[in-house]
Amino acid sequence: MRIICVGGGPAGLYFAISAKLRDRNHRITVVERNPAGVTYGWGVTFSDTLLDSVYRNDQVSARRINQHPASWDNQEVQVHGRSAHLGGYGYAVGRKLLLDILARRAVELGVDIQFEREIEDLSGFADAELIVACDGANSRVRELYSQYFRTDADVGRNKYIWLGTHRIFDSFVFAFEETIAGWIWCYAYRFNSDTTTFIVECSPETWQGLGFDVLGPDESCYLLEDIFKRHLDGYSLINPVRDLGKMPWLNFTRITNTSWYHGNVVLMGDAAHTTHFSIGSGTTLAMQDAVALADKLDQHQNVQAALRAYQAQRRTALLTAQGAARNSTRWFENVTHYIDDELTQFAYSLWQRRGRSPLWRYQLHLATQIAALRKLRCSLSATRRELRARRRVKPAG
Repeated sequence: MRIICVGGGPAGLYFAISAKLRDRNHRITVVERNPAGVTYGWGVTFSDTLLDSVYRNDQVSARRINQHPASWDNQEVQVHGRSAHLGGYGYAVGRKLLLDILARRAVELGVDIQFEREIEDLSGFADAELIVACDGANSRVRELYSQYFRTDADVGRNKYIWLGTHRIFDSFVFAFEETIAGWIWCYAYRFNSDTTTFIVECSPETWQGLGFDVLGPDESCYLLEDIFKRHLDGYSLINPVRDLGKMPWLNFTRITNTSWYHGNVVLMGDAAHTTHFSIGSGTTLAMQDAVALADKLDQHQNVQAALRAYQAQRRTALLTAQGAARNSTRWFENVTHYIDDELTQFAYSLWQRRGRSPLWRYQLHLATQIAALRKLRCSLSATRRELRARRRVKPAG
């Protein structure tokens, strides 16, 4: 089958890998607008669930990814310099490193990757039996057929920005600071030995009240460094587009589509759906899309039947994540409703933002605030993580 993937992010590259593993006769081209090795973004988070899936699908990619992840064994909520703990663990890897790993693997399998190729329309792909639109939330391909996909773009209220820092955090940190214009907060997690993702979010009133609507990139970074100085410990913030004279503040846009395919064009990853960054599932969902589409193409000889099955499976699989993302978005847009609660209760509210939890979970949360019990919990989590890691690599022999 002749397949074109428009977009060389995790979704497009991992689909190309997955499809090739199922049928080496597929002729797959990945078209990417950026130069090789150039990407925007810091670290991407993932869980044991994604690692399990990647190991089942392609152990070569999985082992390369698993050689480099940063990890944390606690989540910490900080308000006015005081801390509460949420427990839990996770992983992150640099987006550039992840893309390099996936691109290398795709080329090894015979995928043709064409960098610096801008796609205005699909007229150049008349010989393609399948075109996979994985070109992000602002997908150009999706817009070409907007009347068929019927996209809904729900723009969030809060302002946010992705920055970085060389200050290394041992935990995944949510830090809230009160300013003269209102509350502002960050999400901080390291993704390699010397770099941390530092996402800042606030209400539009706070954003404007602090002057970010008029400040230049350097002045904006200086102000944010001052606001979060107790967390940065003297380190600077890194603006990835400083040289372009921009401060890339955004409003999160939740993308949904009535249909995920039209003719031989199918949506994948952020082109099909987005989930708020506060639940850290974007890359996981995109790579799961990739595996699902490769599976359906392998299971169905008819492309249309494969696309119908792919859409049905992924819509169902996404329901929980999309619900959690909507709840999380609303919680952060209404953070002032909770911020005056006692710190332990506020932290538990943050943990619960995805949805309700069993009664025993609150008792575990209270126990986690005690240093000795927190250490015990971390030890048990580390043991569970190690056992899971051994199970996932065991089939490799």
